[in-house]
Amino acid sequence: MKEVRSASFGWWSMLRIGIILGLLGSCSFDYGESTSDQGDLPDIVMKDVEYVRVRNGNPLVRFTAESAERYEKRQTMELTNFSFEQFEHQGEDINAIGQAGTASVELDSGNIRLRDGVRLEVESEDITLETKGLDWQDQERLLSGGETEQVDMQRSDGTNFSGWGFSADIRNRTWGFASGINGTYIWEDEEEEQEEEE
Repeated sequence: MKEVRSASFGWWSMLRIGIILGLLGSCSFDYGESTSDQGDLPDIVMKDVEYVRVRNGNPLVRFTAESAERYEKRQTMELTNFSFEQFEHQGEDINAIGQAGTASVELDSGNIRLRDGVRLEVESEDITLETKGLDWQDQERLLSGGETEQVDMQRSDGTNFSGWGFSADIRNRTWGFASGINGTYIWEDEEEEQEEEE
């Protein structure tokens, strides 16, 4: 097995997902003063939520959640049994899908915490991530798994890695692990493949 510290992939799909998740919490309603001093009760509760963002008549992304709770004082939205599909080619193809048991969206910063079983699949990058939790930092454009969370990464060619301290820098299009990395990287020489086919 080979150890790899970092590699380059196009993480622009993750960026789009983060931006659109922020939009999910962009509506607000004013119901007057809250009776709770600690802000422990949600201001808005929605069940069986489905949200589709459309541009020029074509769907861009579809979100579903079993429940969504918005807290005005904390400026957060809490989602349970959250999933999404990101579309491309005028909504004809699904490029990315993901799910999490819970998601917490900070409405001011756009930061997102995905918890309780996270799975992300990005078709254009041929990459799947599985872990207990991931954090998205919107301003820094960083996706991270935390020092104590193991993240498993797979590709359809058999490449797979696991490790702790996962991070992906969207701006630089790089990813890496801080420690405990192990796995296999499959490298195929296109020229050799072509010669074999001939």
